[in-house]
Amino acid sequence: MSVEPIRVLIADDHPLFRDGMHGLLASVPDTEVVGEAAGGAEAIQAAASLQPDVVLMDIRMPGMNGLQAMRQILHTSPHIAVLVVSMLEDDDSIFAAMRAGARGYVPKGANQAEMLRAIRAVANGEAIFGPGIAQRLLSFFSAAQSAPARRIFPELTERETEILALIAAGHTNASIAERLVLSLKTVRNHVSNIFSKLQVTDRAQAVLRAREAGLGSSNQD
Repeated sequence: MSVEPIRVLIADDHPLFRDGMHGLLASVPDTEVVGEAAGGAEAIQAAASLQPDVVLMDIRMPGMNGLQAMRQILHTSPHIAVLVVSMLEDDDSIFAAMRAGARGYVPKGANQAEMLRAIRAVANGEAIFGPGIAQRLLSFFSAAQSAPARRIFPELTERETEILALIAAGHTNASIAERLVLSLKTVRNHVSNIFSKLQVTDRAQAVLRAREAGLGSSNQD
């Protein structure tokens, strides 16, 4: 039983790149080049009429760029898999391509085996990124996940910040003690530490500092 080849549209403004990709895809039995485009608008027209399985899309092209073209292609033909093939490897370009709907992103310096693997992967419904790009994506999301949230008052402990928010919301020490299931003495000690760390002399000044930082809104009552 014969398998239909993957139908590919090459969208790139460099004739040498198009010729090289055409030659590569013609050399293997499971891919077929059905068309070429030298710009974004031309890519949209070609995708609409040819309905390829995969579009190899450059980002920087004259007139309409590849990201704009990709969004329009996927709006009318969401089943088409777009694989970005670009010299750009900065985070902004990679994430912009992902937001536009790219199934994959490989650098133009990728070898033939990597390029064919990427084309086959996106045609099969997978998402794929070049090894270097994939590692950077992993590092980015890992760093974002592990980065601690910015503290409003980094000099305060989490408990002290919680108590300061309650003070700013109008709670008395007794109310705070009841709410947090703490002894009144413990709350007083925390309040004293808060005053000292914030370098304020009384409750009114502490409330002012807290509210200026966004603490003490009514949803904390």
